[in-house]
Amino acid sequence: MTTLVPAGPDFLALFTQFEHTAFRLETRDRYNSPSETTRFALHRAGDPAWLDLDRVERADWFELMRAATGAGKRVERVRVVTEPHSDYIRFEADMTPGNLEAGEDIRYLPRTHPAVAGLPSWDYWLFDSRLVARLVFDDDDRLQGAELLDDPGRVVDHCAWRDAAWHYAIPYREYFKDM
Repeated sequence: MTTLVPAGPDFLALFTQFEHTAFRLETRDRYNSPSETTRFALHRAGDPAWLDLDRVERADWFELMRAATGAGKRVERVRVVTEPHSDYIRFEADMTPGNLEAGEDIRYLPRTHPAVAGLPSWDYWLFDSRLVARLVFDDDDRLQGAELLDDPGRVVDHCAWRDAAWHYAIPYREYFKDM
C-alpha cells in the first residue's frame, strides 16, 4: 500500500495508533514550519521569550508524547546533523529538552560519521516496525504530508536504517555536553 496522508490531523492520528514504537530519522538541516516562524526569529535574536512560546505552541505534541510514553510506548529520533550546526539545528536542539521531558529519546549522528553513507536521504517515521511514513517536503522545506508504505521489503529496509542510525547516534545530553 502507498497512501499520501496530508500534514495535519490525519498525520497526527498515526501517533495515537501505534502500539509499541515510533522512530523518526531526521536528515535535513532545515525545516520550514509556519508554526515555528515567530519562535525561530526570537531564538535567532537571542530573545528568551521564544521558550515560553514554544512550550505553549507545542503543548498538544507534548501531551500526545506523554500519553504514548506513559503507556509504555517508545518514541525515538535520530537527527543526522551537519557540523557546524545550522541556525535551525541550534534552534531545534534548544527545543529538545521539552521533547525529552515528554518522554522522547532523541539522539544525534554527525553527517560525517561513516554510517550516514548507508542511510537514506529522506526523513521518515517508522511505526511498530511495520508501517513507514516517508515525509514529503516542498522545495521550501515545508512538510506536505507523508507517504505511507507497508510493503514488507521497504519496511525491512527502513528498519535496518533505523537500527544502524540508532547504534551510532549519540544521546542528546552527551552530544551537547561540550557544545
